[in-house]
Amino acid sequence: MRLTVDEYHVEHMDCSAEEQMVRLALEPIPEVVRLEFDLGERRLLVWRSGDGTAPSRALSRLNLGDSLIDRWEADADPREHNSDAGGSGTSDRQQRRALIAVLAVNLGYFLIESVFGILAGSMGLLADSLDMLADAAVYGLSVFAVGAGAVTRRRIAGASGWMQVTLAGLGLLEVLRRVFFSVAVPDGTIMIVVAAGALIANGASLALIYRSRNDGAHMKASWIFTSNDVVVNAGVIAAAVAVQATGSRIPDLLVGTAVFIVVIRGALRILALSRPDGQER
Repeated sequence: MRLTVDEYHVEHMDCSAEEQMVRLALEPIPEVVRLEFDLGERRLLVWRSGDGTAPSRALSRLNLGDSLIDRWEADADPREHNSDAGGSGTSDRQQRRALIAVLAVNLGYFLIESVFGILAGSMGLLADSLDMLADAAVYGLSVFAVGAGAVTRRRIAGASGWMQVTLAGLGLLEVLRRVFFSVAVPDGTIMIVVAAGALIANGASLALIYRSRNDGAHMKASWIFTSNDVVVNAGVIAAAVAVQATGSRIPDLLVGTAVFIVVIRGALRILALSRPDGQER
């Protein structure tokens, strides 16, 4: 079968959770034969039959800043190739175990960060905990929902997305309340320690994902330090240092607002997975 390869640059595909989101959107489409990812370069290869309209539309729906940069005809079955970007040498069983482990890490640290966010009185930590929950939701969809069929997958994605929008919306309302009403200054020490733990948890997640790949894939430092999760964790730590230095709650409220907005944007991408695309199978 003659295939076409579409090469995309996906500007906001900067972590393994977003890779899973792209997989959830594209793999159910019958004409998609294979996907290859290079997160360091924000690069996606789509091996497909057909005219490419369905995968292009599904990718654009995620609002990850995709742009088609090249296209060529494939001269061989892609399953015969191995790739540094996550190719056919990857063990499905290993990958599934890794996804379950990463789901557990993200869900567990969501609970930890939520509790300490409340204890510290920090909106930054609470917002960061929701960011961990958002990643956990994507990994959960990847592990449990794909095999359940298109309708069930869409329902789970819809419920997850709306839950995140609701929680983040409530978080933004609480930020507004704290702006207009006097509240205690967050505990900067707890913020620093817990946010540093979140940074370690995200690093562990990356390591778990890439250890599961037996095809030579490796993490790139330039990608790790610019990935969205790491930037969020670093922002909370910086806000905590500013709270300690100034004795003001404003840095915490600012970073909390920014992260809640990040969570809402991610939730809208998950909601995009809940929309029918006419490609059920």
